[in-house]
Amino acid sequence: MTKNLDNEGLSSIVDNYQLFYIDLWGVIHNGIKLHLEAINVLKQISRINKDYVLLTNAPRPNDAVKNFLEKMGMDKEIREHVFTSGEAALNYLKKNFLNETFFHVGPERDFDLFRNFKKNKTTNIEKSDFILCTGLFDDHNNDLIFYKNLFEKNLNKKMICTNPDLIVDRGSIRELCAGSVAMVFEKLGGKVVYFGKPYPEVYNQSINNINKKILSIGDNLNTDIKGANLLNYDSLIISNGIHKKEINENGIEKTAKSYETICNYIQSELKW
Repeated sequence: MTKNLDNEGLSSIVDNYQLFYIDLWGVIHNGIKLHLEAINVLKQISRINKDYVLLTNAPRPNDAVKNFLEKMGMDKEIREHVFTSGEAALNYLKKNFLNETFFHVGPERDFDLFRNFKKNKTTNIEKSDFILCTGLFDDHNNDLIFYKNLFEKNLNKKMICTNPDLIVDRGSIRELCAGSVAMVFEKLGGKVVYFGKPYPEVYNQSINNINKKILSIGDNLNTDIKGANLLNYDSLIISNGIHKKEINENGIEKTAKSYETICNYIQSELKW
């Protein structure tokens, strides 16, 4: 049974945990502005000397996301806790694909993560050794048929996906993410290596989490909550995020079950 913390707040369970994995987009901000109640939570967790990681499926370096949060007005001591799926993917590429040629699927703004690999980039997918997916092209940002046609003759190549999210809400606008493109590739028969939640590598790279009691907080059942379930962490779903309509219509128990997940706690928004 999922316990609702709207009345008691996170403070009612905080002593049960040593480490908190907290999603950014949908929990701490909505892509446009910070959620002030959530910012207060981060300050309170710091005050009682608990560890937390702002773990995000962003296909960017840690520093790029920190700069984005600075522009939103987030204090320096808070944004230092960021770790991204892009950073985890970059570490993997440095170890395994340093000299191989890749074709980049995603907007040009994402490429700052891979600037050290610029000489390995090709604009011809046929000549690439692997496909690097960080999102959707700006001129094909809602047309998955385009990617089906692009990939059909290149299924022998491995795809590296730096953001497993399928969708995100930027303010009130819903957008497709790299995970939706990777799903097209997989459904065609291609092999994808994912970096980000719910896959363990991004958690394990972000901080020493061995033998710690952990709570994972997020608004995405497919990534934040499923990742917690796979790693045997407790979880808190923020219901005003991307599943807001489903939860309002069907309740959290039925909604979570439809995604084959279990949530220990629920809050409409993250509050202390």
